[in-house]
Amino acid sequence: MQTHVETVILGGAGFVGQAIAAELVSRAGAASGAVRILTRSRARARSLWSLPGIEIVTLDPREEGLLCEAIAGARNVINLVGLLHSKPGRPWGPDFDEAHVKLPSRLARCMLRQGVNRLIHVSALGVSDQAPSMYLRSKAAGEAALRGMQKLDLTILRPSVVFGPGDQFLRLFARLQALLPMVPLATPHAKFQPIFIEDLAQAACNVILNPKTIGQTYEIAGPDVLSLYEIVHWAGQYSGHPRPIVPLPDGLSWLQALIMEQLPGRPLISRDNLASATVPNVASGPMSSDLGITSAKSLHAMAPLYLGGQTVRGRLLERRTTRLLQD
Repeated sequence: MQTHVETVILGGAGFVGQAIAAELVSRAGAASGAVRILTRSRARARSLWSLPGIEIVTLDPREEGLLCEAIAGARNVINLVGLLHSKPGRPWGPDFDEAHVKLPSRLARCMLRQGVNRLIHVSALGVSDQAPSMYLRSKAAGEAALRGMQKLDLTILRPSVVFGPGDQFLRLFARLQALLPMVPLATPHAKFQPIFIEDLAQAACNVILNPKTIGQTYEIAGPDVLSLYEIVHWAGQYSGHPRPIVPLPDGLSWLQALIMEQLPGRPLISRDNLASATVPNVASGPMSSDLGITSAKSLHAMAPLYLGGQTVRGRLLERRTTRLLQD
């Protein structure tokens, strides 16, 4: 393990973490000790193995001693850990409690113990202690725990849903339409303001260098406010597999989610997801200039470039887009 490292990313092997790591490395050049990725699974960070300046550390973040050791010598920490599903519980499920509440507090304790003050905490739009879902309430509790930590130079980012090459959002709806004759859709009127992965990665890196962002909370959202129905529609159009979309009434939506929760593995949708969807995933205003994003990229501009991978031309465009994002 490197003695000194510029930035530690907790949860850095995921979709957002890999994009932020790549952006940090592109800014730092080939300097060693640019980024340390903390992850439970080294295999998930496979795409980062060949990038210079990246160190990958495998650990269980519930082990406080190991976590403290892993952030030693860091100048900045970015926390990306988040879950969409948990077993039920009060005031929220145990998985949400561990990932969204206990882990941020544990991380902050380790940072202060190691003399590391700068933390970028990625939360979500719509969080509130009065929110209708366990997900949103637990996210709010995690934010509150961090704000209560003195001597922590904290910036909170609240992105809307994130899309881009490799996402599990638009690509999921595109795959469903490639397989199914029609798409039964729960909460079709839920509102989102999707943010392109490259814009989120740049914003996260920009705030590290901007001391003005310390102590602030920022919403991060793209230029398009879309219903879930519209998002699914465009995923089908841009992937070349448009299918009829059948909006489900609330009762049938909840029944569908309940059945999916009983199936083995991670559910495609849960009742708590439906509760979250009742809160518009939309920013309260334009993105702050503090984030350094002058013009966020539209879903309509970027999605055709990578969802088109269902066709030969689309696959070429997707590979070209991915290379451009990595350069």
